[in-house]
Amino acid sequence: MADKTKIEWTDATWNPIRARNLETGGIGHFCVHMSPGCKHCYSEGFQPRFKNPVRFAWQDRARVEVFLDEEVLLQPLRWKKRRMIFPCSMTDLFGEWVSDEMIDRIVAVMALCPQHTFQVLTKRSDRMREYLTTRDGMGNASLCKAINEIPAGMGNRHGALRMPLSNVWLGVSVEDRPRLLERALDLDMTPAVVRFWSAEPLLADLGLIVPDLLPDWVIVGGESGPNARPMHPDWARSLRDQCVSAGVPFFFKQWGEWLPVAGWPSFRSDEQVPIKARCELKALDDRVRIWRVGKMRAGRLLDGRTWSEMPT
Repeated sequence: MADKTKIEWTDATWNPIRARNLETGGIGHFCVHMSPGCKHCYSEGFQPRFKNPVRFAWQDRARVEVFLDEEVLLQPLRWKKRRMIFPCSMTDLFGEWVSDEMIDRIVAVMALCPQHTFQVLTKRSDRMREYLTTRDGMGNASLCKAINEIPAGMGNRHGALRMPLSNVWLGVSVEDRPRLLERALDLDMTPAVVRFWSAEPLLADLGLIVPDLLPDWVIVGGESGPNARPMHPDWARSLRDQCVSAGVPFFFKQWGEWLPVAGWPSFRSDEQVPIKARCELKALDDRVRIWRVGKMRAGRLLDGRTWSEMPT
């Protein structure tokens, strides 16, 4: 959990779901790879720092105890300044290892923090749809019970609880066309005030999208990290153009490790060009070549401008 984050489309992260390693006692996180976008998971790479050297694979589930960190769970209630919050950035709120009761308690905190906006992102769109459709409407008993369990003095007074919550945005990861068709349809059937897609890492062309299926917001980004797969600029342009045509806010987060040659960054005369940038040049097709320059130098300009649109 962090009151500040480098993730461009949010203000803070919040990770109340933790995993205690049963061998080392280290406390980190747990998740399970779900689709091609998970291959180079940044959270998995962080786990050894927490003395939690597990793979994000179901075979390693027995190596950890998954639990709710009570102090972290209540943290948004202590944040008085309005902010965007990305819950469970190191795992998946709707993972099979997370009980409905845990989700209830997390949603209860969201309900008691109307000053914040929670940007929930999942790859498990089917469970999110199932969970939220059974809790749609007024006065859900399990959520009311979870709210009443919030310690006295932490804001557990509430009026009539109505779902979907007005301060919760729901999103799905759509790294390629098969995942788009599967998860976007689930999202479309899930009660929500704001729906969004995160096409990061964007690994393939998502193709033409029926305008009625487009959500309220689209995020696009290339992959970062030592084994990053490049993003073709036309994939990002296609999504941008479809969003502009439909009036959907578009957020271009980053190129990632790889930058199209036409977007080559200028280096200061006293700055050494990275070895990788001098050596790694790839042809994506007969007209597009990309250099590996690293996330920071690649930046987030798409066709000469920054796209940072948000739902209003």
